[in-house]
Amino acid sequence: MNLETKWLEDFVALANTRSFSASARQRHVTQPAFSRRIRSLEQAVGKTLVDRSTTPVGLTPEGQLFLVTARNLVEQLNECLGHLRGLSMANEALDIVAAHSLALAFYPRWISRLQKGVGELPTRLVAMNVGDAIHVLREGNCDLMLGYHDPYATMQLDAEVFPSFSIGNAKMIPVCLPDADGLPCFPLSGGDSIPFLSYTQGAFLGRSVRMMLKNDPLRLRLKTVYETAMAEGLKGMALQGVGMAWIPDFCIREELNGGRLVRAGDAQWDIPLEVRLYRCSLVHKPGVERLWRQMMKLPRDFLQA
Repeated sequence: MNLETKWLEDFVALANTRSFSASARQRHVTQPAFSRRIRSLEQAVGKTLVDRSTTPVGLTPEGQLFLVTARNLVEQLNECLGHLRGLSMANEALDIVAAHSLALAFYPRWISRLQKGVGELPTRLVAMNVGDAIHVLREGNCDLMLGYHDPYATMQLDAEVFPSFSIGNAKMIPVCLPDADGLPCFPLSGGDSIPFLSYTQGAFLGRSVRMMLKNDPLRLRLKTVYETAMAEGLKGMALQGVGMAWIPDFCIREELNGGRLVRAGDAQWDIPLEVRLYRCSLVHKPGVERLWRQMMKLPRDFLQA
């Protein structure tokens, strides 16, 4: 039998509220995610524990028997952890997921600036691709998501359910290695074929590049020589002189300032990006609520990294 502690806590909450929606709010997850966790508990136990045919919901005879054990386990575990931690809920870290490029190059500068406005802010950051980050946010398995705003709505996040703060404006710049004279080895001007360092098909930044090139003749001159989902990977290959790539400007500040990379084209080839911090309004974790209120009091320009 493979049981997760959070399933037991979910089950105790449901027994107390007799409502899936109220329990989900109490457990700081979305209702669909909460329902799946109760199903997972029932599958692990091998019995139907919840009578879903009644309103409010009730427990089956097996559920009533299991509730006694579940409550005892949860109470004993919480008491033990409370002694071990010596920490209050107010000091618990917020779980943040972020796109790889944002986690590596954007987040440190932004979180440092934010803490000057809201005070100490313990966080746990996990980097992943944008699609996975959206899934984690929807499932209620993170507190906040740091991601790119999609003007074409391909991210499909309802603004009312997933409110956001704009926290930065950036742009993707076409860059490559300079030649001996400091000029781009692979300029976008001219008619020569250009070795292209590309994002993979599912990468969010790659979609932005494809949208920009969709009706431009330049796309016919780009010959893909390398693909990866991560901007840092493209930067590494550009620094080796393998080809040209569009990379977010906050990822290559030092390389541009030091002349190790140069623009392959002028500003007409730049692709604007907006960075936002997202939350799920259906999840009411105290730490998230407190941070959101504090951020709303800050000047908008203070939130911008």
